[in-house]
Amino acid sequence: MALRTIRIQGDPVLTKVCRPIPEMTPKIEELIGDMLETMYEANGVGLAAPQVGILKRLVVIDVGDGPIVMINPSILETSGEQTGDEGCLSLPGKAGNVTRPNYVKARALDENMEEYTIEGTELLARAICHELDHLDGHMYTEKAEGPIHDVNYEEEA
Repeated sequence: MALRTIRIQGDPVLTKVCRPIPEMTPKIEELIGDMLETMYEANGVGLAAPQVGILKRLVVIDVGDGPIVMINPSILETSGEQTGDEGCLSLPGKAGNVTRPNYVKARALDENMEEYTIEGTELLARAICHELDHLDGHMYTEKAEGPIHDVNYEEEA
C-alpha cells in the first residue's frame, strides 16, 4: 500500500463524473488499500477515488466502526435531516454548514464485488452522502449554507 496525493478543490478531476467499476482487478484492490491508508493518514472519515485522481465509482469510509468499501454505490432511501459543520480532505482546514439527511440507506458492492445494503444515521449518513457526491463531481461547498470558514483543529482536540 502507498499514500496517494489528495487532490485539492480547484483540480478539474474533482468536477468530473466517475465511471462504474465493472470487475475487481489487482489495480482496484491496490487502489482500495491505498485509499484507506491515505484516508487514515489524513485523519479523514471518508475518501472518494476522484480525490486521489481516479475517476472510478469507489469510496472508503470509516466513522470509527471499521472500514467500509463502497464500489458503484447508490443511495436508495433517505429521511430526516441534520445540519452541521462539514469538512473535506480536498479542502483542508476549512468547513461549512451543510444540511444532509439524518438517515441513509445505500446499495454498493464490497471488495469481493458482492452487493450489500448499508444503513446509517448521523455521521455515517453524512459521510455516505458526502463521498457519493464526489463521484458525481460535487463538493460540499456547493451545498454550504453561509461562508466556508477556517477550522482550528487544535481547539477541538
